[in-house]
Amino acid sequence: MPRGVVPRQPAKTGRQEGARGGSRPPMKLTKRVDGTRATFSRLFAPKTPKPKSPARAKGYNPTSPQRVQEILARLDRQYPAVTCALTHRNAWELLVATILSAQSTDVNVNRVTPGLFHKYPTIEDFAALTPEQLQPDVRSTGFFRNKSKSVIGAARKIVADFDGQVPDNMDDLLSLPGVARKTANVVLGTWFGKNEGVVVDTHVHRISRRLELTANQDPKKIEQDLMRILPRERWTLFSHQIIWHGRKLCIARSPKCADCPLENLCHAGDKTWSTVEMHKNAKA
Repeated sequence: MPRGVVPRQPAKTGRQEGARGGSRPPMKLTKRVDGTRATFSRLFAPKTPKPKSPARAKGYNPTSPQRVQEILARLDRQYPAVTCALTHRNAWELLVATILSAQSTDVNVNRVTPGLFHKYPTIEDFAALTPEQLQPDVRSTGFFRNKSKSVIGAARKIVADFDGQVPDNMDDLLSLPGVARKTANVVLGTWFGKNEGVVVDTHVHRISRRLELTANQDPKKIEQDLMRILPRERWTLFSHQIIWHGRKLCIARSPKCADCPLENLCHAGDKTWSTVEMHKNAKA
């Protein structure tokens, strides 16, 4: 080789001059994870971002008045005249049944209350009991010790402070032992016909999230979200309809999506069958 002539070196890009193959992506020098040897890999062009889903691209709003009204209209057609599933004949029986329904089923409570109210017909009869006396009668509803204390405490306060009549306003109801907003909403809405709030039980909690009417987990926050988007005159009826819907079709473990009247309005990520796009964050 003539003196002063340096052999041609490979290009830093990994391509020789005049190499065939047309335009190709440049190469970059990378190291293996273990750092023992350098290799070449292609520097691919950045991936094209995925297009937004059709629903999102069009400004999809799950709580828009139009969508909420359509949900309500379909619930009306499916469940036109539903009411509270707890068997009762007066406000006191409804109050007791609702207290007993915590962490239990309405079916189970309805098996217990007829005999209970036959044995103790009036509020005064309950007020005269001790929790220990009531416990055997409500044992099958679960948490029977706390429930016995709540029922008897509520009876004594109603007799002492409200002349034996179940109060018909939120503040007074919340002053009763064992009564929180859910129980108060049931009594006010179902017996007194007053829409003071939305009953958020397990069905309402789960289905409201699946329908993207709320993103919250806390029942109090879910109630506030629903109160903002639902007409006030529908608060009680909506709760009853959703509760029935949760029992009949929108079952927690295996929803019957193919039979659901809300199917094409629902984008829940855990649907069992769908004709619309599913949203991964829309689930219980």
